Amino acid sequence: MPSSPAPQTASPAVRSAGPWIGGAADILLIVLFAALGRRTHESGMDLGGLLLTALPFLVAWAAATALTRPRYTWGRVWPAGVVVWLVTVVGGLGLRVALGDTAAPSFQLVTAGVLGAFLLGRRAITSLILRRRRGRAARQS
Repeated sequence: MPSSPAPQTASPAVRSAGPWIGGAADILLIVLFAALGRRTHESGMDLGGLLLTALPFLVAWAAATALTRPRYTWGRVWPAGVVVWLVTVVGGLGLRVALGDTAAPSFQLVTAGVLGAFLLGRRAITSLILRRRRGRAARQS
């Protein structure tokens, strides 16, 4: 009786691309957050201004991401995603104020809400995709 072929697994190079893709998506979402804010407040959309607006949040995100071992947690909402989100919000707002900008309470709430939707939403979608792939691979074996 012939056996079915073993399921093909992704190469190490393909498996290791996930954290990079997730990180790139997070960076784009943080820059989108900054762009939406600048557009809403009619601050102009020049690249330099956009990057200066995003910079405090990108720095905080990078620190939080490094702490959460992204190679293993890039698709997890809890606890890694929540840690990245909270550190990005609190650290980004703190850096923003330290650099001489403002952070009114309403801005703090909007920042927490939008970055929460973006960063946690991306991880929730990633988690669903990974779960479906694992389920499909398990059914094939």
